[in-house]
Amino acid sequence: MFDLAVFGSLFLTLFVIMDPPGITPIFLALTSGRPGKVQRRMAFQAVCVAGGVITVFGLLGHQILDYLHVSVPALMIAGGLLLLLIALDLLTGKTDEPKQTKDVNVALVPLGMPLLAGPGAIVSVILAVQKADSVSTQVSVWAAILAIHVVLWLVMRYSLLIIRVIKDGGVVLVTRLAGMMLSAIAVQQIINGVTQVIQAS
Repeated sequence: MFDLAVFGSLFLTLFVIMDPPGITPIFLALTSGRPGKVQRRMAFQAVCVAGGVITVFGLLGHQILDYLHVSVPALMIAGGLLLLLIALDLLTGKTDEPKQTKDVNVALVPLGMPLLAGPGAIVSVILAVQKADSVSTQVSVWAAILAIHVVLWLVMRYSLLIIRVIKDGGVVLVTRLAGMMLSAIAVQQIINGVTQVIQAS
């Protein structure tokens, strides 16, 4: 009742795309200055949002995109532009919003989506669910999705220990580094989307 090959393949694919180690500095930058309890809650919220988005698209992905007349490249370009805006804020230090609004935005956007549940992860899950033609492969696919979200939560939850070590100066450095990384990810995502549009035309 369990296909290890399917589980391993999708888990590794999602691990590379969602990049738990790479999300650490971005999570630290976006949540710095908040109490530990709030940060832990935000890590959990972000994983729940990502899991919810991935689940919905896994079950109804093609129908949703077809209904909205949205192509995958368009989804990639939109996600890239959204990430680029967040990256510019991190690079310029313009993250001093009201705390309540900031909490909601960071947990939902950009952490939950499109950073964790981005176009790459969504498309991978849609394809994996489509190919799963038996109960054992379906179980394996959803087990892999659950496993990667547990890993993401653990990485973000325990990355908070790093803040205690690097202090305020280190947080500023991590914020700028995260901004650079995020801007590169955003630009690459836009390039991939534009490339797919050109290839399709």
